[in-house]
Amino acid sequence: MSNENVSRRNLLRGVAAGAAATGMAGKAMAGPPERKIVGLRADSGFGAARKHAKDIHRELDFGSVGKAVAGRFSQQALNALENNPHVRYVEDDHTAHALAQTLPWGIDRVDADVLHSNGETGNGADIAIIDTGIDEDHPDLQANLGTGKDFTGTGSWNDDNGHGTHCAGISDAIDNTEGVVGVSTEATLHAVKVLDSGGSGSYSDIAAGIRWVADQGYDVGSLSLGGSSGSSTLKDAVQYAQGKGVLLVGAAGNDYGVGPEIEIAAPGSDIYSTEIDGYGTKSGTSMACPHVSGAAGQLMANGYSNAEARQQLKDTAEDIGLASEEQGSGLLDAEAAVLGGGDPDPALSVSTDSATSVGETSATLNGTLGDLGGASSADVYFEWGPAGGSLSNTTSAQTLSSTGSFSADVSGLDSGTDYEFRAVAQGSDGSSDTGGVQSFTTDSGGGCYITTATADDTSKLNSLRRFRDESMAATPLGRGMVGLYYKISPPIAETLKRHPESRTARACRRIVDACASLSDRQEETESTVESASLGAALTMLYVLGILVGAGGHASINLQELLDRA
Repeated sequence: MSNENVSRRNLLRGVAAGAAATGMAGKAMAGPPERKIVGLRADSGFGAARKHAKDIHRELDFGSVGKAVAGRFSQQALNALENNPHVRYVEDDHTAHALAQTLPWGIDRVDADVLHSNGETGNGADIAIIDTGIDEDHPDLQANLGTGKDFTGTGSWNDDNGHGTHCAGISDAIDNTEGVVGVSTEATLHAVKVLDSGGSGSYSDIAAGIRWVADQGYDVGSLSLGGSSGSSTLKDAVQYAQGKGVLLVGAAGNDYGVGPEIEIAAPGSDIYSTEIDGYGTKSGTSMACPHVSGAAGQLMANGYSNAEARQQLKDTAEDIGLASEEQGSGLLDAEAAVLGGGDPDPALSVSTDSATSVGETSATLNGTLGDLGGASSADVYFEWGPAGGSLSNTTSAQTLSSTGSFSADVSGLDSGTDYEFRAVAQGSDGSSDTGGVQSFTTDSGGGCYITTATADDTSKLNSLRRFRDESMAATPLGRGMVGLYYKISPPIAETLKRHPESRTARACRRIVDACASLSDRQEETESTVESASLGAALTMLYVLGILVGAGGHASINLQELLDRA
């Protein structure tokens, strides 16, 4: 288009937010009335939420970021889950919908045609359209279609709405002298259907779609959708995908709610593109988003990483005279990004991994230095503090001259307390990067006591802690038993430590082994009935272990008194 001077109001209606947007902008219908999402710690199993659900819609595993279970729960179950230390959040499974509105621009404004003339087609890149699907028979898309996945329950990723097909054409319609042409023209398109025929889809389905894209190893995920609120589940999914190397591009929304999250602007008004069985015009930030996705595909086809492509798009954007919170870095300039950037400059990058060896007053914090960028070395450390507060504590810095994992031990923590932490890297060249925030909960006062004295490996302790935190602590009776155990267990444990080969210690060790095995089985089962049966058996063994330990403790102490007499 020839419009060089864009009005402030019209630009704001067509801005597209760049990768790693964690909130969903725009308006949306309410989600299913009882559908909730329960976010779990990474080191927890699904059983913590699974056993409380009336029914389960889907389960999501985001690796070191955490887990989530979407389903329907009674209010009593939700109350119990909110008090469970393995639960990070409980939130509504909202509904998002496709965005569409008005804004004047066109594909030629980003100079994508110059790229095509120079042989830049995006060939080799994989672009996932996370939307309503893609028309599998469209002549301008068919040659570029790869695979697809349906998350709406229809059984087919073929588009039955039209929104996803329109976005796909903007991003990657083939150059065949008819119809339309995309920003990329030979990238492979993948249809990830998370919105139904009405253009709506649940947050949990969208998160599942993002995770699937990450697991396939695709380069770009294009999200032209929005909802009524932010979502911890979607934040988990975005963080997971980013860690897997995916560049996620999200629409900013059509309600003029711009701010510092805006990273780049792109055309979004009266965009002519592919539709089901034909062509048509749509407007909105939904149309701006795939312009950026197509350009990102071009960069990643040329060897850029997700972080490098994101930075290159921002570094080469055209300043159109608005404040940064209104235009981000400026208007997308695909030609400058792909042809004018030369080889990608590597960027310093660090990520935060899950905490390990979490005890009552200590834990090990873990991170990964992914890239040194242009630095010869980097100082890495962790910032940490109680959840909900500032991360005012720091660990000692370690100097790394190569990429890889690193860790630091923290102590003096309060028992039964939620903590947050993040990894930080400072490059020798002055560059810096900060990883995402992770959380962990220290053990409640008293630790495992008898089990600590008798279990012979950490996996058994973790299994028993899971049973304690997920099953026993979920009911008043169970919490009472755990509290009693903490009171009477320390002297018993001391006796067992002094006499590790006594009959009592051997018997307690066998009981601990059996409990750990049953806890693992309970974690793996998907049957509510079997889970309840295993929980009952575990509780009985738990009580038996206390009784055996207490009896042996009394007998051994009596014998010691007699020996001293």
